[in-house]
Amino acid sequence: MPRIFSGIQPTGNLHLGNYLGAIRNWVQLQADYDCIFCIVDLHALTLPIEPAELRQATREVTAAYIASGIDPERCIIFNQSMVPAHTELGWILGCLTPLGWLNRMTQFKEKAGKDRDNAGLGLYAYPVLMAADILLYRATHVPVGEDQKQHLELSRDVAGAFNRRYNTDFFPLPEPQIFGTATRVMSLRDGTKKMSKSDESDYSRINLTDDADAIALKIRRAKTDPAPLPSAVAELEARPEAANLLGIYAALADEPLPDVVARFAGRNFSDFKAELAALAATALGKIAGEMKRLMADPAQIDAVLRRGAERADAIARENMRYIADIVGLLRP
Repeated sequence: MPRIFSGIQPTGNLHLGNYLGAIRNWVQLQADYDCIFCIVDLHALTLPIEPAELRQATREVTAAYIASGIDPERCIIFNQSMVPAHTELGWILGCLTPLGWLNRMTQFKEKAGKDRDNAGLGLYAYPVLMAADILLYRATHVPVGEDQKQHLELSRDVAGAFNRRYNTDFFPLPEPQIFGTATRVMSLRDGTKKMSKSDESDYSRINLTDDADAIALKIRRAKTDPAPLPSAVAELEARPEAANLLGIYAALADEPLPDVVARFAGRNFSDFKAELAALAATALGKIAGEMKRLMADPAQIDAVLRRGAERADAIARENMRYIADIVGLLRP
């Protein structure tokens, strides 16, 4: 059975973009793939985060996975730091990764900004750890968005470098798992920027924990343009805010975008926003309610992570035994 690996950083404020762009699609994979879904808490350490906040966010991501329909009995759900082999393999692969490959990674430049000389080594090298996350389980497929394709390419390059260096085919080259229904959700305050949990304005995103009133308020305040809603999909290219809101409606209703555009053609935004808010509240209400129930019982979440880590660690230990032998490391 082909194997999926993917994960989300526990940095708080999981939002509609995380759900429509990733988590909802992961739910569909459970029937056809051996799925491993990680909460990549070691990656969260690449930027400052308070310990209590990290623990809370790790549990929140776990709750979101389960509330969205990922079954911890069918899939492995765990947090990265519980399986030490991630960092061990990260070191081995780091010794094979040329600096030139890392220098091409655009996300380091974006996150480090002008102060890159003071950025931590972890922020610079985390694509190698990401490659280790995937390759440790010999994953064959990785669900990716547009902003992650470069990192998956690096993972493939690193796997190839390992296989060539040691004259083996141990690591498969993971393929991108592309979803035709994946939705790139943009900020409610700026339709040209991706919805982000790091945005200072909470009105830029719909959090998975928002109630119906909060969702309605944020959608009412969402940026629009003065013209009526367009009558053709082609018109959306020049109207990013309209494109974003109509795209969200189509994704939540599970309808083709052209059908949604045709239905609301010529309508004003206020009427459309009211219908979008009702749809979003209905679609996300069950998830928010289940997340709230799960978060009220941290022991239950921790038990899921513990069981998942035991299953993940069994796979990781077996693969590391072979990897250690390939590279010449002695094991007891």
